Amino acid sequence: MSSLHQALADYLQLRRSLGYKLARSEKLLRQFLVYLDDVRAETIMAEHAIAWACQPPNIKSSWHSQRLTVVRGFAHYLQSVDIPVEVPAAGALPWRPCRATPYLYTEQEIGALLKAATTLSSSLRVATYQTLIGLLAVTGMRVGEAIHLDRSDFDARDGVLVIRHAKFNKTRELPLHATTFTALQRYLRCRERQRLPERAPALFISSAGTRLLYCNVQWTFQRLVRRAGLVARTRACRPRIHDLRHSFAVRTLIEAYQTGGDTQQRLTVLSTYLGHVDPARTYWYLSASPELLGQAAERLTRGDGDRS
Repeated sequence: MSSLHQALADYLQLRRSLGYKLARSEKLLRQFLVYLDDVRAETIMAEHAIAWACQPPNIKSSWHSQRLTVVRGFAHYLQSVDIPVEVPAAGALPWRPCRATPYLYTEQEIGALLKAATTLSSSLRVATYQTLIGLLAVTGMRVGEAIHLDRSDFDARDGVLVIRHAKFNKTRELPLHATTFTALQRYLRCRERQRLPERAPALFISSAGTRLLYCNVQWTFQRLVRRAGLVARTRACRPRIHDLRHSFAVRTLIEAYQTGGDTQQRLTVLSTYLGHVDPARTYWYLSASPELLGQAAERLTRGDGDRS
């Protein structure tokens, strides 16, 4: 089994050199190798992979499928380097992924969230969550990208935010509107007035001066959702913090249609701004809004579909 452990290290190193982070995959694959040791398996067999993937039994089938997918990727790599293993069949644990229906926030709802943030327990928390929610709403960045920003990532001279080590280890620069730039400067001044026991290099900090945690941000955001009076539109369409990103993308495309702009060019720029690997990933937003689909259909009807 020592050869499999070494092969796993080589596999992770290779994929990380291509930009993948693989924190969860590494954890799962190490657990899988421990399982193989426990059952005294000399190599990877499909039956072992499926038995491990189905643990624990009383959870969603999507998790079992994801666990098996991680093993399949590793097994394919082992075969490519001539290590004899079985690759479990792709349909051994079928699961059809289903995206949540985006909750597209109106300007009034975003305003209600910002107002709800004024009820938080300290002036720093109020400023932190108002600025964070506002930044997500006007840039469409991922929550994880925002809370991993450092102060040095805010270029006050050029009015730019630098997003480092995003998905696929990509780095990008986000030009900021003057109002966003002003809001960030105001937040930094609020930070400086606080007497904190410690200060992390993070741009957004907690009341203790530490970097915000993803789980705490999610919990606080759901509190603000309730205080703002926002409710689910359907069972599959509930207000999530990630939907601020969806809302930004849809508003950007709707504006391009309404102003008669080159929507194909806007989509390409939007894809870069959002940090997508390629524009094809951004096309999904076209189906996220009935209003956006209506704008596209109207342009096609007018006969200028070559720009849609």
